[in-house]
Amino acid sequence: MNWALDKTKPLCPQICEQVCLKIALGEFSPGEKMFSVRETAVNAGVNPNTVQKAFEKLEQDSILYSVRGSGWFVCEDISKARETLDNLVYEKTDEYFTSLNSLGMENDEIKNYVKEWDNE
Repeated sequence: MNWALDKTKPLCPQICEQVCLKIALGEFSPGEKMFSVRETAVNAGVNPNTVQKAFEKLEQDSILYSVRGSGWFVCEDISKARETLDNLVYEKTDEYFTSLNSLGMENDEIKNYVKEWDNE
């Protein structure tokens, strides 16, 4: 599992977000067992307590569930993980348009650039 964490920002929310993205994009399926907290921590280069905290938050949000002695699993209903993906796409799109608007570009002009990019 690849992790793209920004070490200058809080790690727990980033781990939560990335787990949601991996679920929403099909890297983990409903009911599938997640990597262990320790293995995830090693792969992400973070403290296991940070991963444990993130997994517990995801459990509170009904995205993961734990089975004592067996580990962490993806919940059957992945709609909340998909919602996280949708929110992230919206946020990044808004950031993109806002930054280009600050350069003096209008939305129609930006849309044309997107269309050109998509056709390449």
